[in-house]
Amino acid sequence: MNSVQTRSAERALSGGTWLIVCGAMLYSILTVTPLMADHTAPRWAWTAPILPLVVDAAVVIVVKLDDVLARLGGHGGTWPVLLRWMTGLMTWALNIGDSALRKDLVGVAVHSVAPLLLIVTAETSLAYRRALAAAQAALAAERQAERDRAERKAQARAEQARQDAREEREHAATIERERREHEARLVREQGEREARERREEREERERKEAAEREGRERLEREREQREHERLNRERQARERAEAVRRERVEAAARERDELLERGPAQGKLEEDEARRIVTAAYAAALPVRQAAELCGWSVGWVSTRYAELRDPGTGGAELAIASR
Repeated sequence: MNSVQTRSAERALSGGTWLIVCGAMLYSILTVTPLMADHTAPRWAWTAPILPLVVDAAVVIVVKLDDVLARLGGHGGTWPVLLRWMTGLMTWALNIGDSALRKDLVGVAVHSVAPLLLIVTAETSLAYRRALAAAQAALAAERQAERDRAERKAQARAEQARQDAREEREHAATIERERREHEARLVREQGEREARERREEREERERKEAAEREGRERLEREREQREHERLNRERQARERAEAVRRERVEAAARERDELLERGPAQGKLEEDEARRIVTAAYAAALPVRQAAELCGWSVGWVSTRYAELRDPGTGGAELAIASR
């Protein structure tokens, strides 16, 4: 039986027990109240249901506390047993009292059903609860034992794993030691071989260095000769470039002088020609008004061109260079 089945059985037992208790209490109140009313002073007849209620309340206390103690695995001792039987017998006596006084054996038998069922149910439910508690304790002990066995097995596996790991480490250490010894032997042999090779290489290198030294000296002489020839070619190229630049400068100066020597314009010249004249005037540091007279354009237009030439960011510098 698993825990789900155990809880289901406990719920069924608890529900059935309280159903019987409640039914027996209701039946007892309905049966005992007329008897108590007949044996109570008329002015206190309204107190007739109190006694069955008190007795049934004691029954409820006994059933509830037995339930709690059974769940906890405890035992209340002698007094709970005495209270349980005393309340049961009181309920039985009160239920059959009226029929017994009238010597109605059938009534005694009929009214004995509920109290006797209540007494037997209380004892039986207590026994069932104790049995269920014991079963749960046994189940818990079995599960704990299984967990203990599982833990022991896990510990054994862990110990075996540690032992295997230790043996593996020792084996790996042995292999590593042998590998290092082998590597040391190889290193010694390699060192001896490399020393021999270095000696041979050094001798070969000395022979090659002698040959390379002779070759470098020859190449150095050739390189110096080529460098001397290159410097001569560069000097001649610079001289030619300088001559070309001087010719261009002289040509630009002649063009500027020609533009400025024209004298005042007879009318408004073409814009491209006017721009060239303004650029030449600006280069010659002529006043704005004189430049305006030379190109025939307004002083404001010439001032704008001068401003463009002074500030290359406006695009005038590019126009001036293009006009030249």
